[in-house]
Amino acid sequence: MAYIVWLIGLLAISAAHAEASSDEPQRPNILIIFTDDQGYADLGAFGSTAHATPRMDRLAAEGTKFTSFYAQTVCGPSRSALLTGRYPVRSGGWHMPGEEVTWAELLKTVGYQTACVGKWDVSNREEIIPRMPNAQGFDYYFGSLGANDDGTIAYHENNQPAGTSNDMSAITRLYTDKAIDYLANRRDPNRPFALYLSHTMMHTDIDASPSFRGTSAGGLYGDVVEEFDFETGRLLDALEQLGLAENTLVIYTTDNGPWNQERYRNGETGHPEGAKFWGDAGPLRAGKGSSYEAGSRVPCIVRWPGWVPAGVESGALFATLDLLPTFGTIAGFDVPQDRVIDGVDQTELLYGNDPDGGRQTFVYTTVIPRHAANGLRRGKWKFLRAQQQVPDYAAVDRAEVPELYDLEADVGETANLADQHPDIVCELREELDAFWNQASKD
Repeated sequence: MAYIVWLIGLLAISAAHAEASSDEPQRPNILIIFTDDQGYADLGAFGSTAHATPRMDRLAAEGTKFTSFYAQTVCGPSRSALLTGRYPVRSGGWHMPGEEVTWAELLKTVGYQTACVGKWDVSNREEIIPRMPNAQGFDYYFGSLGANDDGTIAYHENNQPAGTSNDMSAITRLYTDKAIDYLANRRDPNRPFALYLSHTMMHTDIDASPSFRGTSAGGLYGDVVEEFDFETGRLLDALEQLGLAENTLVIYTTDNGPWNQERYRNGETGHPEGAKFWGDAGPLRAGKGSSYEAGSRVPCIVRWPGWVPAGVESGALFATLDLLPTFGTIAGFDVPQDRVIDGVDQTELLYGNDPDGGRQTFVYTTVIPRHAANGLRRGKWKFLRAQQQVPDYAAVDRAEVPELYDLEADVGETANLADQHPDIVCELREELDAFWNQASKD
């Protein structure tokens, strides 16, 4: 009799525990879709009228669209920030040392399977094995260590060379095929996975496959965008077909703003004459490499059915830097305490419980001098130092004066309010100086 009473009590406790646990999400699979040099307004969901992007628009309808999301201004620095949760001045950008700790490494400590497909770009674009994906937490890797600026691409599979190609039209489908193959054939279907799909497109020298070339209203660039949309649809369909969609956290964003200045087409900056690329920054000023908004403010969509609200638009400050600590909360790993982590936990923002999110500021960094702090946003206010843009990336169109913008009223940064608000300029300059003085010592 005592055994029966004990058993009934145990079952009641178990049922209560199961009911309580149903209020907490399971550890999700994680899929990051990361494009290259894509413009803020290249997708229909972000205002494009030139490109048909039904699958990305559907993804936005099924998840939350973030309109004040930040990466970094150029590719390698953007990737090191995404992987480590640390600004490039700390994480190294193209020169990211093997001692940096990535979220892939941390996810592995709590049982995740990990894979990276696509552009790596943080090992100096060279075969430096301690700094390549397998050494930085990824069980499997296929892709290129660098870019395709000269119209060629060199592939690696894990640590081994896997051939070269000058067919830029095949890259997006190849990477999607590799991603789908990983999902279908991952080693342990009972363990969660994290897949980082880092596309080469829309980085120059762009091209689309024959099925898409000449089919869009946006020229060759539009063809590439629409092919990306189609291939992303194939990937999302694979999630559905494999029964993975309901518990997969999907994050789409891009590494920086678009190449969109005429001088890139005329050979001044090392690109071939007539090089093919031209993203749409929409309402934002300038483009890739710039400290103006189009340099690092990028589109972002997040979907996780049942946990991330659907059909919502958020203007909260959010950044690739925040992925590592957010994954820590969602997946259950400890965020490193032996180094500065610039990211903040945005779990409650993703769940829709905190509309303002956890991020209060964002620092705009440059490449020359090495990852220097050029500006700072706090709330609606954005301050830029009195200095020129980065040579070879952004047009040198700035007067050498301090700049202050109200991004809520003037997202295009057309009216410099520095003279009208000297107290805010002083406050933000001091905060930026404090960041730089500390970060430059790391």
